[in-house]
Amino acid sequence: MMENRFSRSLVITGHVQGVGYRAWLMRTARNLGLRGYVCNQPDGSVYAEATGSPQALDQLEQLCWMGPAEAVVKQVLSTPIETRHIEDFHIRR
Repeated sequence: MMENRFSRSLVITGHVQGVGYRAWLMRTARNLGLRGYVCNQPDGSVYAEATGSPQALDQLEQLCWMGPAEAVVKQVLSTPIETRHIEDFHIRR
């Protein structure tokens, strides 16, 4: 039996670029067993798509409010999206 997999997009705003947020989010997502990607956006936000169990996605969303030490997160906007087949969690440049 296959485990149910769900996907969410996350938009993180605040002081989240230039502080190691993408690398932090990639490590955090991998530790939670999630697949997907993270990238910087031109507006200064960080965008991520993550696929995995609902529990792991909830954990990632909560952890995104903290981020790495130098980040100042103002908002984490989470939206359910169509699940895509991605092999790992990586940074898109």
